[in-house]
Amino acid sequence: MPATPAEPKPEDTVTRSRLDGFTPWPDEFADRYRAAGHWRGDTLGDLSRAWARTWPERTAVVDEKGRLTYAELDRRADRTAAGFADLGIAPGDRVIVQLPNTTEFVVVLFALLRLGAVPALTLPAHRAHEIGHLAALADAAAYIAPDTHAGYDHRELAREIRGSAPSVRHIVIAGDPGPANDGFIPLDRVDAEPRPLPGPDASDVAVLLVSGGTTGLPKLIPRTHDDYAFNARASAEVCELTGDDVYLVTLPAAHNFPLACPGILGILGVGGTAVLASAPSPDVAFPLIEAERVTVTAVVPPIADLWSMAWEWEDGDRSSLRLLQVGGARLNADLARALGPALDCTVQQVFGMAEGLLNFTRLDDAEDLVAETQGRPLSEDDEVLVVDDEGNPVAPGEVGELLVRGPYTIRGYYRVPEHNATAFTPQGHYRSGDLVRRLPTGHLVVEGRVKEVINRGGEGVPAGELEEHLAAHPAVRQVAVIPLPDQVLGERVCAVVIPATAGAAPTLPDLKAFLTGRGLAAYKSPDVLKIVEELPRTGVGKINKRELSARFAPAQG
Repeated sequence: MPATPAEPKPEDTVTRSRLDGFTPWPDEFADRYRAAGHWRGDTLGDLSRAWARTWPERTAVVDEKGRLTYAELDRRADRTAAGFADLGIAPGDRVIVQLPNTTEFVVVLFALLRLGAVPALTLPAHRAHEIGHLAALADAAAYIAPDTHAGYDHRELAREIRGSAPSVRHIVIAGDPGPANDGFIPLDRVDAEPRPLPGPDASDVAVLLVSGGTTGLPKLIPRTHDDYAFNARASAEVCELTGDDVYLVTLPAAHNFPLACPGILGILGVGGTAVLASAPSPDVAFPLIEAERVTVTAVVPPIADLWSMAWEWEDGDRSSLRLLQVGGARLNADLARALGPALDCTVQQVFGMAEGLLNFTRLDDAEDLVAETQGRPLSEDDEVLVVDDEGNPVAPGEVGELLVRGPYTIRGYYRVPEHNATAFTPQGHYRSGDLVRRLPTGHLVVEGRVKEVINRGGEGVPAGELEEHLAAHPAVRQVAVIPLPDQVLGERVCAVVIPATAGAAPTLPDLKAFLTGRGLAAYKSPDVLKIVEELPRTGVGKINKRELSARFAPAQG
C-alpha cells in the first residue's frame, strides 16, 4: 500500500485568524484546559492519521456496501482531501455535508478536517428550508449530498440550493450526479494523488454542528479540534471502550450523540470498529448486531422501547451487546429498569447537547441512579449552575434552569451575535433552557424545558418556527403549537388551529403537505391537529399554552 503522505511541518501550517463569527474561549480558560490535559493540541485530522499508523489492518468502518481498514480509510481521506483542494476548497471554507450513515460520510469528514475546511454537518431529513438557511449562514463554498436517500431525491434539493445560496460554488453528489447539464460532481471523482496540505490549528473550528433550534431556524454550533477531541476521548473513557469494541451507529451520524459521545470518533480513537446502520429499526439493527458482534450502541427512548419489545421475538444471537446508551430525551424510569434485563446488557442514560455539556450515568452506578437520573457531568471542569428566573442559584434539590461552561461547551453560536447576547451569561455560561434538579451525587434529573421546543423522539421541534409556517396556510387564522405527552416519542407535536373560515377547517394531511411544500423537514410536521373557535389568553394577552396542554393532554393518554 502506498505510504501516507508526509504530514505538514509546523512551519508549513497556515497561520490564520479564527473564523469570523466564532467566539473563542478566553485565554485564562484555554490555558487552564491545556494545563489540565483536556486540550492536547491535536487536530482531528492528525489523530485519524495516528490511528491508521497504530492499527493499519484493523477494520475501522463498516456499512451495507463493505468495510474499510484504518489504512484504507486513511488513504481514501487523503485522496479525497487532495481532490477537494483541486476543486479550490481552501482551509477555513465551510462545506455543507448532508450524507446518510455510510463510509462516504466518514471519508468526507476526515478529508475536510485534514484540509482545514469546516464541514457543517446537516441531517438527511433536512430540506430546502433548513439547508438553504444554513448554507447562507455559513457562506458555504460547497454542498455534499447523496443522489437519493429514503425515497427522496437530494439532487432536486441541490438545484434549489444552487439558486438560493450564491456562495455555493460546488455541488458534490455521492452516487449518480444526474444530468450532465446540472454540473454536479460525482463524489468518487473528488480524488487526487495525496500530497501535504496546509492543515488547521487545534484551536480552529473543526466542525459546525446543527442546533435543535429552540426558536426560529437552526443555529450552527462551532466545535474546535481541541474541544471535540476531548469530547470524544473522555466519552470513550466513561464508556470503557477498548479496541475490542464494535460501535453500531443507528442514529444519523451527523448528530453529536453518535458522532462523538463517544460515537464514531470515540470508537476509532481506541482502535475499535464503527458499524453504520441505515436505520435503527430492529429489522436493520438486529442482524448487524449479530453479524458484526456489536458491543455498544446509542438510541433514543422510542427506539429503546421498540427494541425491548422486539428483542425476544426477533431471531438471532445478539449476546455480544454489552452497553446500550439512551439519550436525546428523558428516558422513562420504568423503561430504564426494564431495558437491562430485557436486552441482557448495561443501560446508560446520556443527557447532553451539541453545544457541549454531556452527562452520563456511570457503568457502576446504582440501579436507581441509572433509572431515575440522566447522569452526571463528563468532566471535573464542567461548571454547572442551577438557577431561578432571576439567575440566582436554587436550593439543593430544587428545580431550576441549567447553566454551564467548560472545556467542551461553546462560548457562542456561529454568526448570531444578537442571539448569543441572551443565550450566554456575561460570565460565559451557556443557558441550556433545560429545567433540572441536581442530586447530592451530582447527577441531574431533567424536569422539562424553559424554551418552547418540543422534544419529539430526540428531535427538537421549535414551536415558534412551526407556528410561523402554519400561519401562512390560507385556511389558518391563528395557531398555537404545543407538546402532548406520548409513551413512545416522549412528546408529540400538536397544532391547535382557529380556521380562517368557519366550517372550512384544514385537515392534518393538508397541513403536512403544505409544510412539505415549504421545504420543512418532515419531523417538524404536527402529529395531532385540534380545531378550536378561540385560543385562551393570559392576562397580558399571550396565548395560554399551559391551559391548552391541560385541555388536550388527557385525551392523548
